[in-house]
Amino acid sequence: MIGLVAAASLVRRRALLKGVAAAVTVLVLLGLMAFVAGVALVAGLKAEPTVACAPADAASTSTGTWTAEGLEVRDGSQVLYELNSRQESVARAYIRVGKQLGVPRSGQIIAIMMAMQESSLRVLANPRVPASMGFPNDGVGSDHDSIGSAQQRPTAGWGSVEQLMDVFYNARAFYGGPLGPNRGRPRGLLDVPGWQAMDKDLAAQAVQVSAFPELYARWERAATAVVAALEPDTSPGPCSSSAPKVGPAASWKNLSQLRQDILRFTQEGLGGRYVWGGTAFKAWDCSGYVQWIYRQAGIELPRVEQWRGGVRTDDPQPGDLVVQNPQGPDNWGHVGIYAGNGMMWSALNPAAGTLLHPISWNSGTAYFDLLPR
Repeated sequence: MIGLVAAASLVRRRALLKGVAAAVTVLVLLGLMAFVAGVALVAGLKAEPTVACAPADAASTSTGTWTAEGLEVRDGSQVLYELNSRQESVARAYIRVGKQLGVPRSGQIIAIMMAMQESSLRVLANPRVPASMGFPNDGVGSDHDSIGSAQQRPTAGWGSVEQLMDVFYNARAFYGGPLGPNRGRPRGLLDVPGWQAMDKDLAAQAVQVSAFPELYARWERAATAVVAALEPDTSPGPCSSSAPKVGPAASWKNLSQLRQDILRFTQEGLGGRYVWGGTAFKAWDCSGYVQWIYRQAGIELPRVEQWRGGVRTDDPQPGDLVVQNPQGPDNWGHVGIYAGNGMMWSALNPAAGTLLHPISWNSGTAYFDLLPR
């Protein structure tokens, strides 16, 4: 009898344990499902599409054929980059040649990434190649004998000076392939085995063989948006007029006149080349650029460590200094001008030159106020 009772008790205990285990399993599964759903919801809320559109006050109403009016590249509601009409024309040339050669959209994006990095979508002459200065251009570069929108070199066999000052030739040479002008020497994108399986920045580097290969990747989102907007060869849709802007058309009416002057001079230097130790106009390093800007506004800054004349702030305003890349206590390796909305202007490096770019491109950021508020 005692044995029967013990057996019955054991059975009940096992049944109870099974029930508890089943309940725990259900709770774990429900928790996991809730976690996954939460992650998906947060990701969906944070996802902000990067798009390129025509400025609301300059959008063309024409249809069927494109007209160059310039573009804004927006990350959600924030304007990150602005392309003027000439830069838009250069982008369209790369896209048009890519389509003619049967290059898929991914290849066109790689081409735009490359041109954004190499020339900011401009056809550049070069004083080191005197003949290039006689051709129409959008500015001047100084990297070896590199010229044109892809910064291709005549001495490396890319083409003649006349050819390399033609954006359509630049595009054909970059894409390469059986219809390319160089027949694979130097090789273009279509000459790189397996390029479509490569990361886009690595594919660009396989063609350009740049000293700064890591810089192509930063342009992928913007280039993707530009290709999506221009590939149909029609006028891009207008932007919403409600987005806050960072750049030449930004509204600084609530800032002091001195700050507005600082920002105006800041933008006069855009497109300048990076020269280590340089202080000349558009031939400077990061601190040379900042020194020139403030000097135009009547403020003389030291050549280096310019932040020591200011007050550190956690509430920066446009025109304040941005310092980055810490090198020790109260010492930083990079300096620029705060633009607002997570953006800054700086002479970034020899490959990128002087441009508007996200603050997040460098680390260890701090801000200093040198101006009256």
